[in-house]
Amino acid sequence: MSKDKDESSPYGAGFIAACIVVGAVLICGIVIIFAGGGGSTRASAAAQQPVAAASVPPTDEPASAPGTPEGGPAQTSNTNSSGSEGRTGSCGLPAGDQAVPAQAPAVDGWEVSRRVVVPRSSKYGPGTTDSDGFRHCFAHSSTGAVYAAYSAIAAIADQSKLVPTVKKLMVPGSATDSLLRQVAADGSSSATSTVQVVGYRVIDAGPDRVTLMLAMPVESVYMSANLTLVWHEGDWRLQPPPPGEAVGAPFSQHRDLSDFVKWSGI
Repeated sequence: MSKDKDESSPYGAGFIAACIVVGAVLICGIVIIFAGGGGSTRASAAAQQPVAAASVPPTDEPASAPGTPEGGPAQTSNTNSSGSEGRTGSCGLPAGDQAVPAQAPAVDGWEVSRRVVVPRSSKYGPGTTDSDGFRHCFAHSSTGAVYAAYSAIAAIADQSKLVPTVKKLMVPGSATDSLLRQVAADGSSSATSTVQVVGYRVIDAGPDRVTLMLAMPVESVYMSANLTLVWHEGDWRLQPPPPGEAVGAPFSQHRDLSDFVKWSGI
């Protein structure tokens, strides 16, 4: 049995170091996960099936996603009874095509936001960039959610703006309140990470909720973080983790990008 599937086996030092780097980008220190005995279990649980099955079965992760039938594909839904295709967001961008982007979306260009390279599109967003560099207003579609996810990584890369970023980025609620208390207790930092997103893999897609994995190169491998975006008050917001969990968890290690849509401006 491979080490990715053996939850009782400790991960190598390289994998843990990679998780620490990615965790630092994603607000909550990854130390929370690896300090306790359940750390390896949560990291191993990152496995999920892609929306569109890859031509080569995944080898880095278990076969089924949390919350899906054993061995079964993740569920997708591209329309709803209220006609989400015709709805626009708070910035007036049309919802457009609701298909899950199985290929790299078209871009108007790539730009640097908080030292992270992110896509820009007049069709998918961002429609607005605040004075502090926060990018928002994305199309109400799976493609718009992918654009928003890349911008979410850039938004939380700047450790000096964590409190306003969490308030703008996360879906309001008790979990976000808990995260804000944690950020305030940990204090701010002037550091900005340069971890770059090089690919994505949509796990589940519906008109108002999209879950995906983002791949980032760390050392000689790739690390993936899991994000769920929720359509809230006319824009995509990030679902906060349960209290005590890291943003982006569970994390996984991948040897290559064969199970991801390669998409980056670097």
